[in-house]
Amino acid sequence: MKFLIHTYGCQMNVRDSEAVEAMLLAAGHAKAESEDDAELVIVNSCTVRQKAEEKAVGKTGNLCAAGKLTGLMGCAVKRLGNDVFKRLPKLDFAVGPRAIGLIPKIVADGCFPRLELGEEMMSDALSSHVKGGFQAFVTILVGCDNRCSYCIVPDVRGHEYSRPAREIVAEVRSLVSNGVKEVCLLGQSVLRYGLRNAAWDDADAPSPGGYTEPFPRLLEALASIDGLKRIRFTSAHPKGCTDELVRAYQEFPQVCRHLHLPVQSGSDLILADMGRHYTRAEYLAATAKLRAMDPEFSLTTDVIVGYPGETEEDFEATRSLMDAAGFDNSFIFKYSPRPGTRSAAKPDDVPTAEKERRDQVLLSDQERRGLERNRRLVGTVREVMAEGPSKRNKARWSGRDGGNRIVVWDVAEGEVPASAGSLIKLRIIDAHAQILVGERE
Repeated sequence: MKFLIHTYGCQMNVRDSEAVEAMLLAAGHAKAESEDDAELVIVNSCTVRQKAEEKAVGKTGNLCAAGKLTGLMGCAVKRLGNDVFKRLPKLDFAVGPRAIGLIPKIVADGCFPRLELGEEMMSDALSSHVKGGFQAFVTILVGCDNRCSYCIVPDVRGHEYSRPAREIVAEVRSLVSNGVKEVCLLGQSVLRYGLRNAAWDDADAPSPGGYTEPFPRLLEALASIDGLKRIRFTSAHPKGCTDELVRAYQEFPQVCRHLHLPVQSGSDLILADMGRHYTRAEYLAATAKLRAMDPEFSLTTDVIVGYPGETEEDFEATRSLMDAAGFDNSFIFKYSPRPGTRSAAKPDDVPTAEKERRDQVLLSDQERRGLERNRRLVGTVREVMAEGPSKRNKARWSGRDGGNRIVVWDVAEGEVPASAGSLIKLRIIDAHAQILVGERE
């Protein structure tokens, strides 16, 4: 059977879609070139924000109306439960995020309609990869127990579970043996790896390095794998920015000096209501610790505007925190109440127009701040992992430096460009808010 997967949402969903693709290929199915060519189309859904859920469910409805054999997977399925078939009566099957390992069997059985929510992620789904790329996502932590007031992730992805280190190390070794040069470790709050359950046993231990915290120990083990050039991870929480994490950044050159550290607000009142478990001062102390190690350390973040009760003073506190932290990039989201969360019981009292204004103000601030940060890098030499031709200009190639900054460079006519996945040295000759321009050394 020829299949196609449409993915909405975060990197965890991208990883889940890849795992399903790999399992279907292993079961003898083939990837379709387009929807017209596909016999089965699966939509991987997101429910973190209402618009994201509506897009995924709307796309699924269009596919059902077109008479396609259609499956829906992911977070929206878990949130909607059996109501998904009321919304989409022609849907053939629906699978929650912890039951995606069942999809090959569902397709083979042809037992439709069928709802599988699942409680435990199957190991095949956690470790299956499509071969051929030089970059790979690796899930190390599933679920979340943080229970932020606005977030539905704990309800749809379940309790926090850290995979055994031996499984992760074996998975990365296998990926590297198949040509992978860079891995990105995934978790809803990745620095909490190993804190809720025993992720280590004696057989997992790397060579002694003095690390006691689970996540730095995992970085140590992965850094010992020959052929692995880069290690990234997302997403993080400031409570995990410990001295041991900083030492891991310093000791292992494979660990990229970039951290995505969602802040959500710069107001202590809003942070407390959100249940973020840190103050403004604690957050800035974490960022200062990383920048003290390396002033060029790249920090990115998520921010919510228009949270219930957010005043102009609260908003200005967020603006000032973002300048104080000096973020290299920021992702701004307008608050969207999610059913069943604590904040959904509060009045959504910031008008839509005001949310939009605050969104645009922060985006403008970030444009200025990103340009200032990037201009400081002009004249420096960056090690860049080549990714391929630039999407906007095929005469250029594009890649990323260790700070996850996009770097583009010209490829002269007749010049043999770098191969995808290779590390090259580029001198930065120009800077924009989100892109650096380099030239070969």
